[in-house]
Amino acid sequence: MVRTRFAPSPTGFLHIGGLRTALFSYLFARHNGGIFILRIEDTDRTRYIEEAMTDIMESLKWVGIEWDEGPDIGGPYAPYKQSERKDIYLQHAEELIKRGNAYKCFCSQERLEKLREEQRKRGEKIGYDRHCRNLSEEDIKRYESENKPYVIRLKAPLSGETNFNDLIRGKITVSNETLDDIVLIKSDGFPTYHLANIVDDHLMRITHVIRGEEWISSTPKHVILYQSFGWEPPFFAHVPVILAPGGGKLSKRHGATTVKEFREKGYLSEAVLNFIALLGWSYDDKTEIFSMEDLIKYFTIEKINKASAVFSYDKLDWYNGVYIRKKSPEELLELGKPFIIKADLLTEDEIEANRDYLLKIIPLIQERIKLLSEIPEKIWFFFDRHFEIREKKELVPKGLDISQALDLLKKARKGLEKIETFTKDNIEEFIRGLMEETGFKTKQIFMPLRVAVTGTRVSPGLFETMEVLGKKRVLDRISKAIYYLEDRKSLE
Repeated sequence: MVRTRFAPSPTGFLHIGGLRTALFSYLFARHNGGIFILRIEDTDRTRYIEEAMTDIMESLKWVGIEWDEGPDIGGPYAPYKQSERKDIYLQHAEELIKRGNAYKCFCSQERLEKLREEQRKRGEKIGYDRHCRNLSEEDIKRYESENKPYVIRLKAPLSGETNFNDLIRGKITVSNETLDDIVLIKSDGFPTYHLANIVDDHLMRITHVIRGEEWISSTPKHVILYQSFGWEPPFFAHVPVILAPGGGKLSKRHGATTVKEFREKGYLSEAVLNFIALLGWSYDDKTEIFSMEDLIKYFTIEKINKASAVFSYDKLDWYNGVYIRKKSPEELLELGKPFIIKADLLTEDEIEANRDYLLKIIPLIQERIKLLSEIPEKIWFFFDRHFEIREKKELVPKGLDISQALDLLKKARKGLEKIETFTKDNIEEFIRGLMEETGFKTKQIFMPLRVAVTGTRVSPGLFETMEVLGKKRVLDRISKAIYYLEDRKSLE
């Protein structure tokens, strides 16, 4: 049975690249009827962040990635947090020593720093010089009796080659002369990524390791570790890196990079899922919209591209707009509720009290927003306690003077007041008639009315907006605009 895993380190909030790696591992397992595991690699205690682990799990669930085994639900190979498996790694490191494939290194930090400094001066490759690789049993016992701190290092082969087959890139071969005797157990007793990763993947029966291409250089060392234990390595697939627009590493200067940031900006989980799935993978050259069910059905490693994928914020915005437009008004209101509350537009109680009103407003802006976070700025003027005419000067459009604008609004108010059934069709019929009567251009009629009833030049369709605002509110606001024009000083 196919068994894949996502094994993040909780040293920060989940990066969008990490989410994609998790997704590819998840899709491969589900496509093949296998098992997907979440394992937390928290052995780097100096950089460990408690909130990061919570964020990782919430971010995965947000896009619909559910694990079959993990730290919160357990499983046959628990525990799934590496900090709780310390003894397992120590036992396996000791076994490697007994096999002659690892050794204790008693070199002090001072010696190692001096060694690196000398190597730099001579222009040599920086690395451990294997000083402790062939210590006598006598020396080892003496150092141990003195309680001298030590690490355990892998005894890498000094000649020959190590190769592995990457499911995306094909056969990769390295000369063993280029490899270091990497540390397996640190002086604090915790394992390094290399040992813990290999031991856990073997014990948890992982069949396919899908991870970022930055781990390609480490894979030969991992293969040697598997061979040192006498174990069969899993299949490896190293996915391409995600580049920033214009190239280079995706970083905060380009915009959001963590899943948490994308959520806070108002992206929908379906949009993020769809977008990242197509960063380095494609089903064909034309299909762009995929649900999770579609991705599970169609995903194969063979269709992952070797080339780096470029992250496009514009494309993600496009996807978000597509999925926003697919929502019902009720769904979009629920999704937008946290943003409405955060913007201090309405309280939760006020949202419930105005639910019917809001469900009329939402369709007016649905085609106009790309992010949920844009909702408050699109609907603020619908609520009287926030309403103000922000752009009073725009009550007098180009081609009209104050007197003409004032006369126009008075005629509009008088005519709108006579409309018994205040619908967008009846409103439009009256305003079109007003245009014929006055001879003014469309913009000269629409702009003063739009600014008067919405407070700004940009809003949803004028007739639909007026219908939702209601007759009384529209007339009151036009009266307020008339007051500003009569006062004149208000326009300065």
